[in-house]
Amino acid sequence: MSGSEGWSIPPILQPRPEACAFDLEAALASVLRLRAEVPPDAFTASILGTEREGSAVLLEGGRYAVTIGYLITEAERAWLATAGGAVVEAHPLGYDFATGFGLLLLLGRLPAPGLPIGSAEPLKPPDPVILAACGGRAAAVQARLIGKREFAGYWEYLLEEALFTAPAHPHWGGTACIGPDGRLVGIGSLLIETEAGPKETAAANMVVPIDLFVPIREELARKGRVERPPRPWLGLYVVEAGDRLVVSGVAPGGPAEKAGIRRGDLIVAVAGRAVVDLADLWRKVWVLGEAGVAVPLVTVRDGQRFDRTLLSIDRASLMRRPRLH
Repeated sequence: MSGSEGWSIPPILQPRPEACAFDLEAALASVLRLRAEVPPDAFTASILGTEREGSAVLLEGGRYAVTIGYLITEAERAWLATAGGAVVEAHPLGYDFATGFGLLLLLGRLPAPGLPIGSAEPLKPPDPVILAACGGRAAAVQARLIGKREFAGYWEYLLEEALFTAPAHPHWGGTACIGPDGRLVGIGSLLIETEAGPKETAAANMVVPIDLFVPIREELARKGRVERPPRPWLGLYVVEAGDRLVVSGVAPGGPAEKAGIRRGDLIVAVAGRAVVDLADLWRKVWVLGEAGVAVPLVTVRDGQRFDRTLLSIDRASLMRRPRLH
């Protein structure tokens, strides 16, 4: 398992050791390659696949690694590897739906340093950051922070403040976002088109700030999940198309499918209140209460209005729970 097999970052985009105020080689060595296996009958298998690969970051102490959670959701087995080829099995401990972080327990030791956790709070555009997969400089991008703002995901996900970096890393899942002080400030999640200036867009990475991981780290390690009231989940995939919210799909067996919502339907209101964008939609659903609450939706199909009531559930109830160590 090698982190940059078959691809590399152009040298002009790679970070330069002489431009760093920290040990670049040591920081990049903490980024591991991750491979996870998910049973074919798992809820997320048809969406995310049964074999998932990306990156994970070894934390100080060498016992735990943090990654983006979709890589290990419902995984039964996982392996972590250094750029030099050392491999160890890892136990997927847990995935937090609200933040998107996943945590793994190493079942052995790797010859790699752990990366200290920092904070994204002091960062401001256009501060320099490094986005790194496993593989040293050849798998790292010298980037800049181009934005800190709200991010709403089509899969019922919302961050009050996400990080956006460019140029984009081509293998972004689970990458380490390393700040100017050599500390971990975030974990790579997505490749997106985002605003880069007046009437300009650019390919960028959405990065989840590590500050959201710090308060939940111990609970994820002990319990495999964060014990907060579960948000109501509808099994809806919704995208913004201009000023419209369009259903791009529904989760099999989820509340939306059971209520008769179909791909192409428009979502126009929640509990009698009009929705203006994706973030507004999720907020208006979540404010109604915990998982299990009834969620009244107004949808439009072929110009005809439909009033539907969805009985929300806890998303975790459909998924395999990790075995606690």
